[in-house]
Amino acid sequence: MSKILGVVAGLVVWLIVVTVAGAVMRLSWPAYASVAAAMTFTLPMLVARLSIGGLATLATGLVTTIVVPQSTITRLMPGVILLIAFIPQHIMLWEKFPVWYHLLFLFSLIPFTYLGGVIWRLRIASRPVRH
Repeated sequence: MSKILGVVAGLVVWLIVVTVAGAVMRLSWPAYASVAAAMTFTLPMLVARLSIGGLATLATGLVTTIVVPQSTITRLMPGVILLIAFIPQHIMLWEKFPVWYHLLFLFSLIPFTYLGGVIWRLRIASRPVRH
């Protein structure tokens, strides 16, 4: 049960980070907000979107690792689920974005989930031992 909870918690964190960061970007960047519906983003906008995705995916791995520290496979599952969910989306949007954008986003999901877990584990390992 904790494994499922960990995966769900990670995915919920991904949704929260992406939703909040996307809202902040729309509110604080009028040019972005004006092209968001048409998805005619400039290079800086594409980089910002990838950065949000990367941050959200790192947070996903971190949270999943907090909940399920023992299981590497479980910690990778949110990244696998995100990849499976986003492949059809990116196929439908293939013409809207450059190939490098699709590839960077899709190929970062599993490694960044893993890296988020590594970051948490390194933080725990570097804590001083209290007696």
